[in-house]
Amino acid sequence: MNTRPAAAFLLGAYVCASTLTGCALPRTSDDPLAHAVDYARYVIVTIKNEPTNVAPRAGASVRSYAGAQAYGVTQHTRSAVRSIAAAYGLRETTAWPIELLGIHCVVFEIPLDMNREDALSRLRMDRRVDSAQPLQSFSTLNTTASGDPYRRLQRNLDWMHVDEAHRWSLGAGVSVGVVDTGVDAAHPDLAGRIVHQTNFVGDRSDDVYPDRHGTAVAGLIGAAADNHQGIIGIAPQARLYALRACWASENGTRASCSSLTLAKALTAAIEARLQVVNLSLAGPADPLLTRIVQVGQKRGIVFVGATPPSDPRTSFPTNIAGVLAAGVSGEDRGADATLFAPGRDVLTLLPGGGYDFASGASLAAASISGAVALLLARNRTLPAEEARRLLAGSTRHFASDSGEQLASVDLCAALSALAADVVCSQRGTSRQARR
Repeated sequence: MNTRPAAAFLLGAYVCASTLTGCALPRTSDDPLAHAVDYARYVIVTIKNEPTNVAPRAGASVRSYAGAQAYGVTQHTRSAVRSIAAAYGLRETTAWPIELLGIHCVVFEIPLDMNREDALSRLRMDRRVDSAQPLQSFSTLNTTASGDPYRRLQRNLDWMHVDEAHRWSLGAGVSVGVVDTGVDAAHPDLAGRIVHQTNFVGDRSDDVYPDRHGTAVAGLIGAAADNHQGIIGIAPQARLYALRACWASENGTRASCSSLTLAKALTAAIEARLQVVNLSLAGPADPLLTRIVQVGQKRGIVFVGATPPSDPRTSFPTNIAGVLAAGVSGEDRGADATLFAPGRDVLTLLPGGGYDFASGASLAAASISGAVALLLARNRTLPAEEARRLLAGSTRHFASDSGEQLASVDLCAALSALAADVVCSQRGTSRQARR
């Protein structure tokens, strides 16, 4: 099932190319730390940087998100970076100012004979340092290909009562950021659906599946409706932003990201004023990323994260209060805040115009992001906690085709609880289980 009609493909490429022209999100250059590195040799140090209209220095890897005269790095901050590097024998690898936190963020490489924890302890006691932490690695949570590509075609939509929900909301105009690998914007089911793409990873010669995971996630959230192609997304009229912060591994079914690439993507999402940010990934608790997410939450952005196999309360991003934690139905890990959605054998998109079934918590997160977009299209000021309450309250328990007991949010029921004019069929409401 890997069809790609030539006419539709060419039209999609043309429409997408036209759509991307002149968008406001930043362009980024290839960054050496976006590639595979020995993370144990790098630390992230932040230094307070008072806002000022100073252009970034020529030739630096720093790229402003608002033009040449936007937020820049003060001379005092630059001097502090140089003196810190000299004092501890560190080498500056890359750096960029984060206006929304009022800091300058620097990645230092530590000497081979230096213990990283000792270096971090010393840096944290330095009055010039705002924060110091390890450069960390994150990974997406599986989209494993199924061996039976025709089985249970989009049964996930049936379980969530998406067809009924679409009578009342299609997610029109809601901006959703997909922080992931790249996305195949030329896929016939994504033609014209990607508002903008930004690459925070750069070109990687070893990344032979650069778009697989992100394409699968984006397709589940917002594949086009009524285009006579393969599938329909949960929020087919949402505005999708592809923020590439991860690179593929394991034949493209998983992907890796770093504190560096995720920080840049999340900052861009916040400054672009996106309404929903999908994070189909997990990793260790990260102080810098937590600060960035919390700023986004204060600005009304809803963040959705995939529930990892370990305790979601200790893993980024689901360890952050207010982040909507999405789990696979039938895989209850005991987290009270988990919102369940189908994540097994879900039909979605492959790069190059293809389709296949996939599984993993990444897909559950994408489903919840699509669900939030449906709710926000009906109430643009809906807080994240209210969205979580509505979706949790809609959760129903049922038996799958094979008799397995599953749980899933019911999108029509959630919309009905939000808006008085939304009416669901008896089938869509009688089996709700309030949590």
